[in-house]
Amino acid sequence: MMRTRPLKVALLGCGVVGSEVARIMTTHADDLAARIGAPVELAGVAVRRPDKVRGGIPAELITTDATALVKRGDIDVAIEVIGGIEPARTLITTAFEHGASVVSANKALLAQGGQALHAAAERHGQDLYYEAAVAGAIPLIRPLRESLAGDKINRVMGIVNGTTNFILDKMDTSGAGYSEALDEATALGYAEADPTADVEGFDAAAKAAILAGIAFHTRVRLDDVYREGMTEVTSADFVSAARMGCTIKLLAICERAADGESVTARVHPAMIPLSHPLASVREAYNAVFVEAEAAGRLMFYGPGAGGSPTASAVLGDLVAVCRNKLNEATGPGESAYSRLPVSSMGDVVTRYHISLDVADKPGVLAQVATVFAEHGVSIDTVRQTGKDGEASLVVVTHRAPDAALSGTVEALRKLDTVRGVASIMRVEGE
Repeated sequence: MMRTRPLKVALLGCGVVGSEVARIMTTHADDLAARIGAPVELAGVAVRRPDKVRGGIPAELITTDATALVKRGDIDVAIEVIGGIEPARTLITTAFEHGASVVSANKALLAQGGQALHAAAERHGQDLYYEAAVAGAIPLIRPLRESLAGDKINRVMGIVNGTTNFILDKMDTSGAGYSEALDEATALGYAEADPTADVEGFDAAAKAAILAGIAFHTRVRLDDVYREGMTEVTSADFVSAARMGCTIKLLAICERAADGESVTARVHPAMIPLSHPLASVREAYNAVFVEAEAAGRLMFYGPGAGGSPTASAVLGDLVAVCRNKLNEATGPGESAYSRLPVSSMGDVVTRYHISLDVADKPGVLAQVATVFAEHGVSIDTVRQTGKDGEASLVVVTHRAPDAALSGTVEALRKLDTVRGVASIMRVEGE
């Protein structure tokens, strides 16, 4: 039976995502009511600039006092699409205190302060849902929290930033340099005027922290995530990758150690075989590859950003939270019972592709090979080209700890015959 009293929703933020949420709530009101079991009513919209024209939203719903809105006491659900740390954190906590559950798309806040928010939600008997915080419209958080709750996840690896994937895809398919590809991404609206959060991996690192925490039932903070941007990736790196049957992606990788006693979370560019499903992810799309003990390998793919895709994820959470409200229940909260330690990047074991500029004379290869051997890094293949006293030496290693590779590179830089380390790239997905 349909409950006649509507569930009241406060919308905090009305930018690209918020305005799309409001539009869909209005145009699909009957469908949402049928799926929830009660009508949902937009009770207020908190904004910073009240004079801005917002089509389809009655002027009487607009307010600049977000705190007063969430304190009203009759709000059932607050949707937070403001972004950033404050005032979002305070508003979410205040909403819990006044009887509202929260749907958020705020990856930065959840990665930095998710533990405190989950605790506040539990303390006040409310829900905290955030499907839209990672990978836009792709259903990912809920499958990890619920569908795979009975399984053991060993690895989550994915492309979780559309801007960087667009740039790297253009460099790969057209031979463009980094700056040229970035300019195209900016012109098309994929990259912000200041693209730092994307290209330096901050955005992906926040998402990696969230994914690792859910997948491994342990608390992973943003500071625990190793981060390396992709601004140093060159056209020459793509040429080398192609010779290996690979392409290059900026990957977020969360995995259990081989002994299962610790976890790691990292973001960095990596070569990945063309045979791997992630290699075929083009343009600004996202994809996440999950490896579970019983379910095996699963891949989630789709648009990872934008107003409509993100709004789709927000509204999916809204339906779930409203259903919980009607049933006087809450959904799954934080699961951190494992309390596994987060290991440093130095403990990560993978393969490496190292490009060196060296003197073109006898004995150089032997010197380089000796340095690798002294640091316990086994060489898989070597390719050398030379001309006019200069040479390029490309070494691909077997699997080795990242700390051993770092020591190797440091020692190589000290060799008189090594003019420079042109590139270091991890090789993943094999």
